[in-house]
Amino acid sequence: MPAAAANPDARPDILAVAKPMALIAPRLDEHFTVHPDDPGRAPAAAATIRGIWASGESRVGADLIARLPALQVISVMGVGYDGIDVAAARSRGVMVTHTPDVLNDDVADLAIGLMLCAARQLPAADRFVREGRWPQGPMPLARKLSGARLGIVGMGRIGQAIARRAAAFGMAIAYTARSAKPALPFAYWPTVEALAEVSDFLVVITPGGAGTRKLIDAKVLAALGRSSAQKGILVNVARGSVVDEAALIDALEQGVIAGAGLDVFENEPGVPERLRALPHVVLSPHIGSATRQTRQAMADLAFDNLQRCLQGLAARTPVPECR
Repeated sequence: MPAAAANPDARPDILAVAKPMALIAPRLDEHFTVHPDDPGRAPAAAATIRGIWASGESRVGADLIARLPALQVISVMGVGYDGIDVAAARSRGVMVTHTPDVLNDDVADLAIGLMLCAARQLPAADRFVREGRWPQGPMPLARKLSGARLGIVGMGRIGQAIARRAAAFGMAIAYTARSAKPALPFAYWPTVEALAEVSDFLVVITPGGAGTRKLIDAKVLAALGRSSAQKGILVNVARGSVVDEAALIDALEQGVIAGAGLDVFENEPGVPERLRALPHVVLSPHIGSATRQTRQAMADLAFDNLQRCLQGLAARTPVPECR
C-alpha cells in the first residue's frame, strides 16, 4: 500500500476531481481536508493526498495517480468508472471503489420512461397542447408499448431491473451480454445486431469503456426492428460512448429507425444541434440516478468506501478488478 500521511491524527487530505454535491460536501469537509481539483492536475498537497473523490464521469489517469505518492483509494460516486485507469491504480496498490446497486431502480425507471415517451411521443404531445395546435386537429397516431419486443443490451443488475418492469407491460424480452445467463427466463442472442433485428425497442445498459465503444453502430441501427412492420426505437441509459452518435443521427434523419430516447451523449453536456432538432427523439440530461434519495445513497456509499479504506478497513463496494 502507498504510505499514509505523516500525521495519522490529522484529517486525511483528499483530492476532489469532481465537485462534491451539496448533500455530501459538509460531511466530507468534516472528516477530510478537501482539495479541489486544479487545471494543472498538480495540487500543492500532492505529497499528502491519500484519497480521490470522483464521479462516474471523472477522468483519473495514470499520470495523476503517479503524482500522488500517498494515494490509497479512488472513490467513485457512480456505478460507471471507465474514466479511471484501474490498471494504473492496481499497480500502485490503490483501491478503486464505486456505488453499484443503489441506483438500479432509478435507472431502470428512467429506461421505461424513455421507452414510453418515445413510443407515445409524450414530449411532442405536451408541446402540441401548449402551442395551441390541438384545435386544428388531432396528433398523428403513436405506437403501442405493451406487448412489444424488447431487446436489452447488457443483462447485469440494471438490465434485469428493466426486464422486470418490462414484463409488467407484457413485453417479449430478449438480451445480449458477454455470456448467456441460463437462470434468466429470457431469450439470449449472441450479438447485438442479431438482437436488434428481433426487437421493437432496443435498450442499451452495458458498461462503457474501450470494449463497448460505438457498439451500437450503423449495422445495428439498420437491423433494429427489421423483422417488424414498424421500425425500431433505441433507448440509451448506459454511456454516450456506446452509441456511434453520428450513425444514430443519420439513421434518425433518414428514417432508418423510428425514434430514440437518450439520457447520455458522446460529448456531454454538448448535444449536436442535428440531434436536438429531431422531433421524434426524447432527450434527457444524464439523469438516470438523479433523485434525491438515490444520490444521497450513492454519496453515503462513496463516503463509506473512502473512509473505510483510509482507516485500513475493507471497502464495501470495490470495482470488480480490485476484489
